[in-house]
Amino acid sequence: MTGRRIVSISLPRLAIESWQSRAARRGDAWPDEIPLALAAPGPHGPVIHAANRAAEQAGARIGARAVDCRAICPALRIEPAEPDRDAARLARLAFWARRWGPYSTPDGDDGIVLDTTGAAHLFGGEAAMLAQIQAGFARAGLTAGLALAPTRGAAWALARLGPERAICTDPLPALAPLPVAGLRLSDETLLLLRRLGLRTIGDLAAIPRLSLMRRFARALPQDNPLVRLDQALGRAAEPLDAPEPEPEYSAEARLAEPVMDPSDWLPGLLEALCAQMAAADRGCRRLCLSVFRVDGERRDIRVAMAAPTRDPGHLLRLFDGRLERLDPGYGFDLIRLAAEAVEPLAQAQPGLDGAAPQGLALARLVDRLAARFGTAAISRPLPRESHVPERAETPGPPLAAD
Repeated sequence: MTGRRIVSISLPRLAIESWQSRAARRGDAWPDEIPLALAAPGPHGPVIHAANRAAEQAGARIGARAVDCRAICPALRIEPAEPDRDAARLARLAFWARRWGPYSTPDGDDGIVLDTTGAAHLFGGEAAMLAQIQAGFARAGLTAGLALAPTRGAAWALARLGPERAICTDPLPALAPLPVAGLRLSDETLLLLRRLGLRTIGDLAAIPRLSLMRRFARALPQDNPLVRLDQALGRAAEPLDAPEPEPEYSAEARLAEPVMDPSDWLPGLLEALCAQMAAADRGCRRLCLSVFRVDGERRDIRVAMAAPTRDPGHLLRLFDGRLERLDPGYGFDLIRLAAEAVEPLAQAQPGLDGAAPQGLALARLVDRLAARFGTAAISRPLPRESHVPERAETPGPPLAAD
């Protein structure tokens, strides 16, 4: 068993709670005690996509026809579902959850998987971290079920079918009493397992594998109960694909023919990027220049600034001497410039003598020195208490406050 620690976050009411949140912002708050359901297109008319607790108690079921549920509960209010907006919010929540771990990604349409390996001690331990995560989603108006386990499959099952905020170190004893639905299988496969008398994960793990291997030899890996069991128990790897968020401000140049040097396109990209940030009164502390090679490889160059800026001339000088380090391979046909660490930056009025605001020249000097020699080579002396004169100062960041 590896030392990985994976948190699965289940958001079973994401669609209905997100709709209620948007409705409240529009001034159309809907009380929880009144039945409400969201409908999506189905093969024979709209079907229930999500429902609040009052609607569920009145007979509304996910997947049932909306007209049948309305017949059972005439007071049921039915609104159109907005799956695209729900998916976009889930993606934002997945990146927001990275405050508890470096890697996260949406898990289906109602969950998030988060890798917290080596991070729990920063939040007071695993139990305290899970409580903090759940409280964070509660403040966002979302009901969340959580579990922590060494594998993604075990965490998924415990978050949805196990006890509240379950913490697992050995998957098999924790998963054995759970139903086979915890293995993330299709409805057809679950029905077949129940007909075979395999109702719990422990039942499946206890029988000889050879007979099941023959029966599920043609099943896809994501619908093979033996593959899913091995993933949940840590016998088979299940990588976590954690995509990076799309940059809020970016500019790119798509080239008709591969080139070896991006220098000719960089000034134009900087002008376009800084214009985007100026329109929103924003500045950035970090830039990423990415070149996409024709052989499928990507190369990045990052520059950092001591203070937020959107001056294209200053930013261009930070790339001096760095573009030569790029390995173009057989050339690249796409150049992308993205602003990272974006912050508010209002328009600054120069003095009557035309001079730049105080402190800006120092910040730009620090940027150029750091770009040339590296950030570790730049420091300033900061005072500290000591009776020994030669120990009365210590090196610190060049723009640190006294």
